[in-house]
Amino acid sequence: MAHLTTYRDRFTNARLTRSPSGVLQVTLHSDGGKLVFDGHTHAQFVDLFHEIGADTDNRVVILTGAGDAFMDAISPEGFDFFSPRGYDKIFREGRKVLMNILDIEVPMIAALNGPVLLHSEYALLADIVLATPETVFQDKPHFDFGIVPGDGVNLLWPEVIGSVRGRYFLLTRQVLDAETAKDWGAVNEIVPADRLLVRAHEIAETLAALPPLTSRYTRIALTQKLRRIIDEGTGYGLALEGISAADVARSMAANA
Repeated sequence: MAHLTTYRDRFTNARLTRSPSGVLQVTLHSDGGKLVFDGHTHAQFVDLFHEIGADTDNRVVILTGAGDAFMDAISPEGFDFFSPRGYDKIFREGRKVLMNILDIEVPMIAALNGPVLLHSEYALLADIVLATPETVFQDKPHFDFGIVPGDGVNLLWPEVIGSVRGRYFLLTRQVLDAETAKDWGAVNEIVPADRLLVRAHEIAETLAALPPLTSRYTRIALTQKLRRIIDEGTGYGLALEGISAADVARSMAANA
């Protein structure tokens, strides 16, 4: 069993604060500003979500970002897509991080403070999704890098907004505004930016007031289907992503 004091300061890219009622706010960031996702955060978040899930003093989790974006910037630093051992690391982390989010067996609220252009699957694994009017969704980096979007977005977007809409969203790199995302079922509420965390904590406190086993087992009951989808499909999707990355590497070498 984990305790907040043992992991609160372990994660360079996550600021953790918890209210007396057990509401844990997780703010993803880089040097205090908006997060720049890279290979180091990819590895770090596996352990982050594991520790959060292992701490039974967490009653509700709010996942948000710093600055004006939830996640819209990525750096190749720390990633190795183009060697077998390098991609094996990405493959293992990509599988574990999503299951570790699902292993957080208390209600989760995603408070999206701005654009979500990568790893939107983190938000879609939350139980409640709040967004600002400035929030937009897009799966940008996969096709920018020439690789398959196989890390979970391929499973969750068709599940959340419908098969045809989800496939179109990924294949065309569609930019989905907050209002459309709400109409299609990916967002629950649109809240002004200065009220986003206030609203998230309002909801969280009502959930934290439930009996502990009730809130915990409700999260488990509500995510059983998602757990099956992620468990059955993520490894295959990441394998396809790895094959496409190998082909990109071959093409780059041929043109060098």
